[in-house]
Amino acid sequence: MNNITMTSAAGNRIISLLDAGSFVEIGGAVTARTTDFNMQEKDTPGDGVITGYGVIDGNLVYVYSQNAAVLNGAVGEMHAKKIANIYDMAMKMGAPVIGLVDCAGFRLQEATDALEAFGSLYLKQTLASGVIPQITAIFGTCGGGLSVIPALSDFTFMEAKSAKLFVNSPNVIPGNEISKCDTSSPKFQSEQTGLVDGIGTEDEILANIRTLITMLPCNNEEDASYNECADDLNRVCSSIENAKEDTAIVLAEISDSHIFFETKKEYAKDMVTGFIRLNGMTVGAVANRSKVYDAEGNTAAEFDGSLSAKGARKAAEFVEFCDAFNIPVLTLTNVSGFNAAKCSEKTLAKNTAKLIYAFANATVPKVNVIIGKAFGSSYIAMNSKSIGADMVYAWPEAEIGMMDAGLAAKIMYADSDAVTQKEKAAEYRELQSSPLSAARRGYVDTLIQPADTRKYVIGAFEMLFTKRDERPAKKHGTV
Repeated sequence: MNNITMTSAAGNRIISLLDAGSFVEIGGAVTARTTDFNMQEKDTPGDGVITGYGVIDGNLVYVYSQNAAVLNGAVGEMHAKKIANIYDMAMKMGAPVIGLVDCAGFRLQEATDALEAFGSLYLKQTLASGVIPQITAIFGTCGGGLSVIPALSDFTFMEAKSAKLFVNSPNVIPGNEISKCDTSSPKFQSEQTGLVDGIGTEDEILANIRTLITMLPCNNEEDASYNECADDLNRVCSSIENAKEDTAIVLAEISDSHIFFETKKEYAKDMVTGFIRLNGMTVGAVANRSKVYDAEGNTAAEFDGSLSAKGARKAAEFVEFCDAFNIPVLTLTNVSGFNAAKCSEKTLAKNTAKLIYAFANATVPKVNVIIGKAFGSSYIAMNSKSIGADMVYAWPEAEIGMMDAGLAAKIMYADSDAVTQKEKAAEYRELQSSPLSAARRGYVDTLIQPADTRKYVIGAFEMLFTKRDERPAKKHGTV
């Protein structure tokens, strides 16, 4: 093990991330091999990146950590080849890859050699996608072509104070400079681009990665993500209907020991995505959200209950990840329609199509619980029975149908007085919008009390454990 590199910030991050004493370095003696521009006179231990393997809670992982103390962490030919080698080993062993990024960009002295080697890393990441989990954490600069690395990963984290992520520097963008809008900041990348799952201190990020690794399968064929359940499988979740507007709370309540790992937490907050445990099994969760409550129970953010373009995209990408790694999917549906906004309209149809495709194409067990409104095509997109949900439950106060009963009555009986419209609304609600009406037609399998939600969804996933679902033979879809 290279003592010089392991005592650097890059080495300390690896030591903090992995189980004590488990790291084994690979390629520690590698240095830059170019001699152009007097490069032979520069000391390049490890060529600016530490690579190797270790374990997290007993799970094998491969790690690379860029060393900013060596040429500012700039990527050269051997630097990129070391990372590519780690990917080759991870694919053979079926283990996740974790990248700890702190880099000044490509090494100018090596030009095409560096570009060619780094291009091979794009290829390795592409081949690994859907086969092994890929996690990237940014602690310094990640700019230009390197910004594609987290975009090709499954999960990305940024250190709150020093991390920068950008394709073009904020000052290079026409009409902008960093004091106007810091497009490289963790805040911008987590709230606006949807590329970042979480921000925090270095210790918080490393802790989050450790937690995530213990919840994810090690690859797409073998699942080591199960954990012994110490919680009551029939635990009553009293009064969870009072939190139906903030479904992150509901998901935490029904999960084993209230475990909920939320992904893309600051992006499209009207849609919740993340991982929970049910009887020890990791389950991917997708849920509509109309309010965000803070730690004191006050409303921190509020939404209109509609399906937004960003929310649909966020959910679609998450479902695709779950399906690739055989992680069952649970949805909590409470959606009133489509978001009506000029900005959303630009991509709403396309992103809704991606969401529908993701759910319909997924062959993993899929369970839907309708906890509130379920209106129109936005409801269909949220893992409805019609696009392939295996089990659909509904709370007694749910509303399922084309639209709100009052609005439907006004449209159908536009020329009638208010009393008549009110009567017809009640009739429409009973005949067309009630969960019992949907259940009578087979669109809902069972009506359940909110307090029994945990018991029912655990039972459903236990029943669906051996599910087999074939799809038409094709290379891949094009949605």
